[in-house]
Amino acid sequence: MAEVPVNAEKVIEAAVKVEKDGAWVVGKVEITQDALHFTGPLQADIRYKAIVDLEEKRPVLLITYKAGADVIFRVASVDKVLQLLKARIIMQCSAYRLMAYFMSPAVRGGVMVTNAAWEKGAIAVLKSGIWFVSQNKQVSVPLKEVTGIELTKREVQTKQVDVVKIDHREGTDVVTSFVLCPVSTLQVLLNFLKDATKDLEMKGDELDPQSAQVGMLIYSGMDSHAIENMLNIPHKDLEAIYDKLLKIGLIEVMFVRREVQLTPKGVRFITEAVKPPGQ
Repeated sequence: MAEVPVNAEKVIEAAVKVEKDGAWVVGKVEITQDALHFTGPLQADIRYKAIVDLEEKRPVLLITYKAGADVIFRVASVDKVLQLLKARIIMQCSAYRLMAYFMSPAVRGGVMVTNAAWEKGAIAVLKSGIWFVSQNKQVSVPLKEVTGIELTKREVQTKQVDVVKIDHREGTDVVTSFVLCPVSTLQVLLNFLKDATKDLEMKGDELDPQSAQVGMLIYSGMDSHAIENMLNIPHKDLEAIYDKLLKIGLIEVMFVRREVQLTPKGVRFITEAVKPPGQ
């Protein structure tokens, strides 16, 4: 990266790849105080205030900005450049944002994360995710992966204080993050986060007892065969329950199990193959 002074403003210039017509092309980006200026085969000027969303799919950033309609701009580069882009965007884009202390991740799979510590920085809530950013750290929690948000107590410097607890799925683990900010804004943050994830809420009466039991067994890690044996139900009944859980968005299909039978050709081959030699 190179620093170029322009009208007393420090501009950082870096090499990037951007997606153009389904292919990646090499260009450059100038990172200024109020905008990103992309030059090369694909040219664009993106003001931070026009950016409404940011997603990270390493090593690619998906920048969504308003230009009449929403436009998604895909950028790839080395980690140092991506870190700077994320920091500038998160701190200046169009989002709900406040200064806070955060600990993320704090707990993974029910176990405290080694060396977890409070970071001084900001929390920003965008269209697709919650971002935590400090001088040395950037953490993204996709809203679709959030499993719970609540106000709880946490010991900080030997005192029990109110914090916002955010649980989310990361792979097969449930990960917990904490946010600490002034009491005057804590409830506002909680309400905003709950509103941002309201699509995940349920009334509580959507499932019959057996379907709820299947959901609990899935959560405990049981596979389909084990659930059938535990509840003593046939495969087709379990499939019907799965369809119900799929319809209301409580589960997702990982893979489809095939049920097969031999064709006449297969039967003939197998019967011939198992005959003793000479017969």
